[in-house]
Amino acid sequence: MIALRIFEITFPIFAVVATGLAYGLRFKPDMTLPNRLNMGVFLPALLFSVLTDRTEPSSLFGPLALGGALIVLLPGLITWVVARAIRLSPATLCPPMMFANAGNLGLPLITLTFGEGALAQAVILFIVCNFLHVTLGNYLLSHDSHIGRVLLSPMILATLLALGLGFGDVRVPDVLMQPVRLLGDICVPLMLFALGVRLMDTDFSEWRIGVLVGLASPILGVTLVLLVLPWLQLTPVEQGALFLFGALPPAVMNYMFAEHYRQEPARVASMVLFGNALTVITLPLALYYVLPRFSPA
Repeated sequence: MIALRIFEITFPIFAVVATGLAYGLRFKPDMTLPNRLNMGVFLPALLFSVLTDRTEPSSLFGPLALGGALIVLLPGLITWVVARAIRLSPATLCPPMMFANAGNLGLPLITLTFGEGALAQAVILFIVCNFLHVTLGNYLLSHDSHIGRVLLSPMILATLLALGLGFGDVRVPDVLMQPVRLLGDICVPLMLFALGVRLMDTDFSEWRIGVLVGLASPILGVTLVLLVLPWLQLTPVEQGALFLFGALPPAVMNYMFAEHYRQEPARVASMVLFGNALTVITLPLALYYVLPRFSPA
């Protein structure tokens, strides 16, 4: 039954997020250090291990990566026109419509849907989205952003190191890879838990724009995926991964950037948090479409 399969996929995700929310409401923890460790240590370890163990270096320049880039960039162009028409700042509206929660939700969602073997596809989409976010996303908010700082971030360095070893056909000894894999295993559960803690800060004063973007983002994303799929040569799992990528809500990092650059952070926070909260509706609907159509052959 599709309904049971949807429950099996979404329950672990929502259970960990709900645990984080309950813990956050009770103890109000400061997640600065855990988030810093995740972004600086655990996530780079996950990227490096997956790119080294399961991914061909050329796949980061293949059709799935191209599809992911299109599903990031095309909503930005459309939203820019809409924002101008309704007299909203494009710097406020575009990033939440472009940059999806490919880490906190995308990694576990795709792997729970298609199995651990699909982690490589989830990582490719995450890398594409994250790279565009820290480069183009920063530029949208501040034209003074420095590309050098981006390239020196742990995530980018881990990706470049893995690609260099892959293209050089250098095999990392398993005794060295094992601690890297163990560190990477911490990443996804901590991301989901941190997302739950973040939800306790939902600002209801901007709920209208939050709900609107929370619904518009996945609708526009999956519509564009359906339009570009016929032009890309993808396997069924890659097609399903791209569809789920298009259905993801705005990334939490959108709020962090908006707060840093003082770009209407309360409004962006509402878009991000309502968008993620609405996944209890949008993700099951996306899975209902994906499961019978893009299952592995």
